[in-house]
Amino acid sequence: MLDWKSLHKTINGVDRIILSTHENPDGDGLGSAYAMYHYLKSQGKDCRFIHISDLPFEYEFLNTNDVIETFSADQHTDWIANAELALIFDVGDYRRMRQIGDVLESNKIHVVNIDHHPDLSDGRFAENYIDIEAAATGEMVYDFMVANDIELTKEIADGIYTGVMTDTGSFCYSNTNQKCHQIAMDCIGAGVNTSAIYQSVYESSSKGRVALLGLILNNLNYNETGELAWFTINQSMMDEAGASKKDVDGFTDFVRTIRGVEVAVMVFENSEDSCRINFRSKGKYIINGIAKAMGGGGHQLAAGAVAKGSLDEVLPKVLSETQAALANQNGHPE
Repeated sequence: MLDWKSLHKTINGVDRIILSTHENPDGDGLGSAYAMYHYLKSQGKDCRFIHISDLPFEYEFLNTNDVIETFSADQHTDWIANAELALIFDVGDYRRMRQIGDVLESNKIHVVNIDHHPDLSDGRFAENYIDIEAAATGEMVYDFMVANDIELTKEIADGIYTGVMTDTGSFCYSNTNQKCHQIAMDCIGAGVNTSAIYQSVYESSSKGRVALLGLILNNLNYNETGELAWFTINQSMMDEAGASKKDVDGFTDFVRTIRGVEVAVMVFENSEDSCRINFRSKGKYIINGIAKAMGGGGHQLAAGAVAKGSLDEVLPKVLSETQAALANQNGHPE
C-alpha cells in the first residue's frame, strides 16, 4: 500500500506547487492533474497546472477558467523555478516533460512522480508513488483522496472519472475491474455527467481528423499473418487532410479493432529528424519491450517512443523490432 498520508504531509508543508503530465497529454494525465489541482486550490495553495503540449480539443471541457496552461518559457520559467514542489502525473518517463523537466532539474525542485507505469528508477524524481496494478493514475488520485478523507467535489470527480474512463477504454479494456466501477459510481455520486464527458472525448473529432483517418485507412499495411498492422503519417498527409498534431491520437486504438489484428503501430513524422511511435496490443503480445528498445516505454499493451531520424529511417527499425518481438513471443525467435 502506498503511503498517501505521507504525500499529504509533504503537500501541507509547502505553498507553491506545479502540476504537470507528459507531452501529447491524454485523459489520464490531464484528468489526474486536474483533480489534484482543484484539491490544492481548495487548500489555498499557490498552484498551477502547466504541461508541455497544446491541450487536445477533446479535453477542453476540463479547462474551466483556463486552469490548464501550455508551457511558455517567457511566462512560466521563473514561476516554476520558485516552486517548492512538483507533482507529476502519468508521465512514464521523466523525459516526456521536455523543457518543464529541464527547468525542474536545473532548479533542484522536489519532484514527486505519481504513476501506474513501471518505475524507471530515474533519480530526478525525489519520490515515486508507483502502482502498476492501478488501471489508471486517476485511480491513484482517488486513493489519495480516500486515504486522506478528502471529499470528492464535482471538479475533483470530473478529473478522476476522465482518467479512469479513458485508460480503461470506457471500462472495456482488460484492466477494468470492480474498483474501476466503484470509482465511477462515486464520481457519479459527486455529480459527474458521464455522457457529457464521453461525448467530449470520443465524439468531437475535427473534420481534419476524420479526413486524416481516411488517408490512413487507405494506406494500412499488414504482415503475412495479419496480426500486425501499421501505418505512417507524414506532413503531406497532415497538409492534405488539414489536420493538426492534436488530431492524431487514438488512431492506433482504432486500427487495433480490426479483426485479426493483434498489434497496431503508428509512426508519426514529428519533424524531418524525429518520429513519434505508438504501439497497441489486444493482449496476445506484450509490446512495451519494443517501445523500450526504441527509447520509450509504457504499459504491456499500450506504449510509445520518440525516435530520432526521418520517417524513412525510423520505420524499418520499428518494423524489425516489432516483428522480431512477435516472433520471439510465438516461440520462433529470428
